[in-house]
Amino acid sequence: MRIHFIAIGGSAMHNLALALHQKGYIVSGSDDVIFEPSKSRLAKQGILPSQFGWFQDKIDTSLDAIILGMHAKVDNPELIKAKQLGLKIYSYPEFLYEQSKHKTRVVIGGSHGKTTITSMILHVMNYHGKPVDYMVGAQLEGFDRMVHLTEENDFIVLEGDEYLSSPIDRRPKFHLYRPNIALLSGIAWDHVNVFPTFENYLEQFRIFVNSIVKGGSITYNEEDVNVKSIVEASENSIRKLPYSTPDFFVEHGKTFLNTGEGPMPLDIFGRHNLNNLAGAKWICQNMGIDEEDFYEAITSFKGASKRLEKIGERRNTIIFKDYAHSPSKVAATTMAVKEQYPDRKLIACLELHTYSSLNAEFLKEYRGSLKEADVSAVFYIPESVKIKGLAEITKDQIGQAFQQQDINIFTNSAAFQEFLFEQDVTNSIVLFMSSGNYGGLDLNEIVNMIEIN
Repeated sequence: MRIHFIAIGGSAMHNLALALHQKGYIVSGSDDVIFEPSKSRLAKQGILPSQFGWFQDKIDTSLDAIILGMHAKVDNPELIKAKQLGLKIYSYPEFLYEQSKHKTRVVIGGSHGKTTITSMILHVMNYHGKPVDYMVGAQLEGFDRMVHLTEENDFIVLEGDEYLSSPIDRRPKFHLYRPNIALLSGIAWDHVNVFPTFENYLEQFRIFVNSIVKGGSITYNEEDVNVKSIVEASENSIRKLPYSTPDFFVEHGKTFLNTGEGPMPLDIFGRHNLNNLAGAKWICQNMGIDEEDFYEAITSFKGASKRLEKIGERRNTIIFKDYAHSPSKVAATTMAVKEQYPDRKLIACLELHTYSSLNAEFLKEYRGSLKEADVSAVFYIPESVKIKGLAEITKDQIGQAFQQQDINIFTNSAAFQEFLFEQDVTNSIVLFMSSGNYGGLDLNEIVNMIEIN
């Protein structure tokens, strides 16, 4: 097959392009800008566009399909040409479904924990030498790509994102996968630019549960009130399998899971991650892995990229970075670190970077999310608010939203970095939470600061 990608450079798109190239498809693509590591990875396989931009002469009837990325606009010249020629145009999730409609589809959904749970499942399957197709939202240790597609594998494991499918398909991605085996980890309002009310956001998960193939199953976090309500109210003819946080304890900075075979040490920590582990265990059992084999494999799981990732350690000081940016994720991550290291000072730093987090009305959702920190800092760039077309937000608004009088608020990276360098990090944990980069802050400099102290 000949496949052309419109907006090939994105994290998800370029990984799909690489997967199809490895599968033997003839792959081409376009984009107006491509950053690293996408650029080098595409170049290595010989499918990096020779020049950036959109070119209608790349679109002709020799193409079997177009895959349209979210980065493209509805008036994209290549998209217009593809429509004129009547070519088949897929969104990213549509094409994944086409590639997997004869497989058993395992879809992991929820506002938080999707990447971690999917990563746990893939780690366990890989550990036991059971090959599966997959799509996951982070680069995993031991895996070359975030997407892998074959003809022969029976299972495909898909991270079920609720964000939109493409510029011309406004359905959430996870509505298109029609899972045989599904999981819902939790629901916390996000993407307010697309789902303006919480009820509208909840409706997307009702649709997801009802999209599960009849006779399939939903494994769900019964500790989440919204998840429990939606799943148990569904009239879909599926099995409903609840899970909850397993019994565990922390000793000398190490988390142990209580099992029938005794305490089992883990490389991950945090109540939310133990909850994720419980969900992953049930999914793996549905895929043919027994409990004992799951535990054997999960002890060596170190976490997904950017999820409580340790980036520096010196004597009694540790630095973590985490992708947490929504209120529920920020609260869970901050609490996890404090529970793991109760005797250390926690310096928690959050960047407000997404559309939702910079929305003046949404800010109140962050109330109390940093309360477990001993020192807390919030960073945002006022220019980003303007670029997103949002109403101006002030430091006072942020302080009132978080309901913490001692919170430190910064609007430029130089002042934020100076604040960090002034901190006494003796016997401390420094936690960076962001989906951005704090205005270009070099976290390696922070690690070097700890090396000096």
